[in-house]
Amino acid sequence: MTVISELRMRPVVLPRRGWDASVTARLVLAGVVLSVLLVGANLATPVYALLQARLGMTSLGVTVAFSSYVLSLVACLMLAGHWSDHIGRRAALVVAVLIGLGGGLLFANAQSLLMLSAGRALQGAAVALATGASSAALRELMPLRPEWASRFTLLASAGGVAAGPVIGGLLSLLPDPTRLPFLAHTAALSLLLVPLLLLKARPAIKPADAGRAFATLRPRRPSISRTARSSFWMAALVGFVSFAVFGFTLSLAPTYFAGIVHTDSRAVAGLLAALTLGASASSQLLALRGRYLVPAGLAVLAASLLLIPVAGAASSPWLLVAASLAAGFGQGAAFRVVFNEIAGRVEADRHAQVISTVYVITYLGSAVPVIGMGAAATAVGLPTAVLGFAVFMAAACLSLAAAALRLALRPEGA
Repeated sequence: MTVISELRMRPVVLPRRGWDASVTARLVLAGVVLSVLLVGANLATPVYALLQARLGMTSLGVTVAFSSYVLSLVACLMLAGHWSDHIGRRAALVVAVLIGLGGGLLFANAQSLLMLSAGRALQGAAVALATGASSAALRELMPLRPEWASRFTLLASAGGVAAGPVIGGLLSLLPDPTRLPFLAHTAALSLLLVPLLLLKARPAIKPADAGRAFATLRPRRPSISRTARSSFWMAALVGFVSFAVFGFTLSLAPTYFAGIVHTDSRAVAGLLAALTLGASASSQLLALRGRYLVPAGLAVLAASLLLIPVAGAASSPWLLVAASLAAGFGQGAAFRVVFNEIAGRVEADRHAQVISTVYVITYLGSAVPVIGMGAAATAVGLPTAVLGFAVFMAAACLSLAAAALRLALRPEGA
């Protein structure tokens, strides 16, 4: 069937030529699409200072531009998180790539904060569509290994977010650093359309009823079964604090980190910003297990957050690097466990919708605290704002660690 027929939810029964990809190829493609979209969404991290100077923005303006991506992503997750269940995973990924292309081109040519925010908003919409579709596709392709499906989902997402600042920092060394990185990314996205369009798509897991094709795409009120509610809220809240930390590292942290290491290198700033995310992605490859892994991981994240302003006060690059890496490993270990638990409890035909709902709350962590931090940085200065953010988020992590510890100590079946 063609992408158009999938989007119209009127499958064509006649056979057609196409790429009958193996399971491995489909796994790779689903993960790569999500990763590349997330790379593009975070290319700007090392060049926000340049954009701030070129467009005359304040620290608050930087966080507004960053958060417009998150708010758009959250809105689209709520409105369209279930779409891939009905139009198919391939069609949802194609639409996501096309929207991502538009967002990258608009961001590359932005002449104002409004255009910058609009480009970021389109990037957010693209990632939203790809998140539910890619996560669900990975789980469907690995029905007997759900834990590894969750690992690959988190590896693709955290890996893409981590690679974005590094690639952006390297590309920013080229001429026209606020434009060329995003044009290069649009070229990479365009190449991804080729295998997606050639792929023989699998049928949608929940086809629309006759005469109700577009009614199935209407926004739905999120609903979680009683048995999955505690898992849902733990995953969502751990995700919230996790992405609040990620939001900091991807927006204002490069400027703060550059002051600690005394460098103007955008490549170095991008690498420092990616440390936490890279450590989080790497943790998905480790066989970390244990009843107390979630509270332990959250405790490590809390301690690491408190060490970041200490590294700033002491001007210690090595303490900064150690704290960033420890924060990523702690977050990655904790989030993998709670994400895998909710993914394993939800029904297959509602997987994309429920996981998208988890990410609604998760991604709000990248917006609400970060906007507040940007306002604080404008009012009292960046070092003081970082200290307040670290203390507040460490307290939130420790509270969640205590709740996770109570759940771990609860007798089986209680």
